[in-house]
Amino acid sequence: MDYGKHQAPQGYEPGGSVLTTLIRIPVRIVVVVLVLPVRMVRDALTALWHAAGRVLLRPLGRALAWLLDTLVLTPLTWLYTGVLTPLGKAASWLAVALLLWPWIGLWRYVVVPVARYGIAAPAVWLYRAVLTPLGHGLRWIGIALLASAARGLGTGLAWLLATLLVLPAAALWRYVIVPVVRYGLIVPVVWLYGAVLTPIGLGTAWVLGRLWQGAAWVLGRLWRGIAATGRGLGVAVAWLVMTLLVAPVSWTYRRVLAPVGREIAAASEVAWRIAGYVSRAVGRGIARLAWYLVGAPVSWAYRTLFTPVGHFLRDSVAAPARRAAAEAGRAARAALASARETVRRARRDAWRALAGSTDGARSREPVGIPARTLGSTTTVPSAAQASETPLLGEKLVQRG
Repeated sequence: MDYGKHQAPQGYEPGGSVLTTLIRIPVRIVVVVLVLPVRMVRDALTALWHAAGRVLLRPLGRALAWLLDTLVLTPLTWLYTGVLTPLGKAASWLAVALLLWPWIGLWRYVVVPVARYGIAAPAVWLYRAVLTPLGHGLRWIGIALLASAARGLGTGLAWLLATLLVLPAAALWRYVIVPVVRYGLIVPVVWLYGAVLTPIGLGTAWVLGRLWQGAAWVLGRLWRGIAATGRGLGVAVAWLVMTLLVAPVSWTYRRVLAPVGREIAAASEVAWRIAGYVSRAVGRGIARLAWYLVGAPVSWAYRTLFTPVGHFLRDSVAAPARRAAAEAGRAARAALASARETVRRARRDAWRALAGSTDGARSREPVGIPARTLGSTTTVPSAAQASETPLLGEKLVQRG
């Protein structure tokens, strides 16, 4: 028998403690008592919202949409397509006809021809035939005169400038400025830099380097001492903080706050689920009670009373009324047709009385000797029998 393995009791949750076990049941009872009204109110409001949307809001929305479409959109569409669009087209055509076409005609047939043949063409001819040759000639004469004058004047000016400016400036640069700058400035500066400034700079750099090394050694000693002292002080402060603050807070969070929060969250979840079951059961009970108190009597009344009465009214009142209305409509249509035929005949008879009989011209019988009339089967004696086809009978009569 293995005594090292122990079976966990039923309902045991890992990670729990005595405090967790002690606060679990009271917390869940309190949370259920607090959450149940909230869940029932929320379920009631949700059911009421769905019922209102199904019974009231959707039909109201459809009615408002139909009303908007009937009273606003359809008249606006008709107004736009039937009135505003033709009016806009007419206004645009009128504006184009009154404002744009006259300006186009004026520009095309007046301004452009006048500018082209009255101004541009003479100006182009004058520029091409008169001004261009005259300008070319004047340019050639001016260039020739200026070239000859500039050639002589340029030679004199060049000699004068070279004599008065270039030769004195070159002599001054070569025999005065260059020696003075070389032997009076550059040579002394180079000797001063090499013989005086360089040794002084090297000695100063060596002294400053030694001073910096000594100061760095002293500062390093001081910093190591301060760092050792601060490290010990920091370790002591950290141990005090961990011992007096972090450890109690961590133990409180791990042993008290975390179990309490976890149990409250689990209790809230369980209470919400239990409240849902209770709310669903209460809702079903109310629905069943409403069905037995209202729905079943209304259904029985509709099925037992209103349906037979409706069928009786449909078969005994509505159907005979519909048939009577149909018969009345047919009779009215027949009377109207008879009245129209009577009026038509009266009009025809009046026309015949006023204009004379036109039976011969209006008759649709074939011209010629028929074989027999439409009203009898007897033939005309002593006459050749005509063809049954009207066109062929007419041809036979014309040939005979």
